[in-house]
Amino acid sequence: MVSEGDRAPDFTVPLAGGNGYDDVSEFTLSEEIGGGPIVLAFVPGAFTGGCTEEMCTFGSELDSFEALDASVYGVSVDLPFAQNVWIAQEGFDVPMLSDWSHEITHAYDVAYPDMYGSIESAQRSVFVIDADGIVTYRWVRENGNPEFDPFVADIREHVKSARR
Repeated sequence: MVSEGDRAPDFTVPLAGGNGYDDVSEFTLSEEIGGGPIVLAFVPGAFTGGCTEEMCTFGSELDSFEALDASVYGVSVDLPFAQNVWIAQEGFDVPMLSDWSHEITHAYDVAYPDMYGSIESAQRSVFVIDADGIVTYRWVRENGNPEFDPFVADIREHVKSARR
């Protein structure tokens, strides 16, 4: 299990940028470390109510994270092409990391093995990683979804604490 104080597991996955269904590039966490805090917001799946609400809330607050030199990425097991359609359909600007191989969800120990009784996805969870690559905050949903406006504000406070 990845805990606060641990080095964030590195990974390379497709990045859905949201500018067309084929806006896909490669993302390697270790190449992004050092530029400021990184928020990884794991969601169970694109096009679902809670996941859409969460990503739209992060998207509406993206400027406040960028003002802290922080980068926010959503993570789901959806293919990047589906993520791009979701981003465009819902109008949020949060880039999405495609964990279709389930590498990240297993590395961060947030695999949800029985979504809808049939598929493995990511548990709703958030990790804040500082500029040295250390996890400074870990949250994994235990019950229902949080109220996303205060939740995202709380994540921003953890990002402030992760800054050098």
